[in-house]
Amino acid sequence: MKIAVLPGDGIGTEIVAEAVKVLNVLDLPLEMESALVGGAAYEAHGHPLPESTLKLAKEADAVLFGAVGDWKYDTLDRPLRPEQAILGLRKNLGLFANFRPAICYEQLVGASSLKPELIAGLDILIIRELTGDIYFGQPRGRRTAADGHFPGSEEAFDTMRYSRPEIERIAHVAFQAARKRNKKVTSVDKANVLETFQFWKDVVTEVHTQYPDVELQHMYVDNAAMQLVKAPKAFDVIVTGNMFGDILSDEASMLTGSIGMLPSASLNSQNQGLYEPSHGSAPDIAGKGVANPLATILSAAMMLRFSLNHAEAADRIEAAVKSVLAQGLRTPDIYSEGTTKVGTAQMGDAVSKALR
Repeated sequence: MKIAVLPGDGIGTEIVAEAVKVLNVLDLPLEMESALVGGAAYEAHGHPLPESTLKLAKEADAVLFGAVGDWKYDTLDRPLRPEQAILGLRKNLGLFANFRPAICYEQLVGASSLKPELIAGLDILIIRELTGDIYFGQPRGRRTAADGHFPGSEEAFDTMRYSRPEIERIAHVAFQAARKRNKKVTSVDKANVLETFQFWKDVVTEVHTQYPDVELQHMYVDNAAMQLVKAPKAFDVIVTGNMFGDILSDEASMLTGSIGMLPSASLNSQNQGLYEPSHGSAPDIAGKGVANPLATILSAAMMLRFSLNHAEAADRIEAAVKSVLAQGLRTPDIYSEGTTKVGTAQMGDAVSKALR
């Protein structure tokens, strides 16, 4: 089983190193090969997603990804910014379904900013469509007075669009996931304002007729954002578009106390996947050894479950994480009085020890 290891920028190198450490404890035939991506790749090759990195990712059974981005690259032309690497990988690998679980571990109930009774036992799965919507819609660009349009002013524009096949396939993924959980799907849209999402709502409703055993609820995105902090446990599976999913999954991540705890998986139709923590590169703490590697370690567990067909090994990693939390070990983002503060490498060591 071949894994492309792409640490990226900022804390990416630190957290991926701990996930690799944990994977190496398992007695599995894993072949891991590393490559540069994001700002690190731009520095070395002049592009955030070099052909050699893309080739490695395409040939791998799965990609273990860290994070990309740094403020120092903000002045680059958009096609050369580190973040374009992740968009390029999604597009070239056909990664259309993003799974972002928001689970509140019993030991971390006190780390959330919400009342314990609202989030104790929380287990939500957000499924975000990844290759359509406004992030990939054409046309896009800018017009200025120099073009002869809108004299004396400037305009920028992006196009929101979805095709029927794109909506149908993500809806099937959501309903099939719900069948393995609590058989409830909430489809999030903005059908009252956007024609794109009236179409989304119509198509999801049509697909739902093939899953009569699953409950379907439609909800506007602004209401969904409110309900996530008002009554988060009312949700089970949430399915939504690219932009809304980007925003809502980050909101849901903070229900658990720290975005440093949340893994994610992005899959194509062959279950080849890219696995990464939900958080970013955090350049402000890079190199300090304080980043939380648990989201990346849990992403590696998802990789074993969804792409490499080793669900038992995934269960072992997740059990090891719970064991470490039960021991009271905490990185700074989830630290509270009465627990033991540890660094990035110490947390990785603790999970490895629990696995053994």
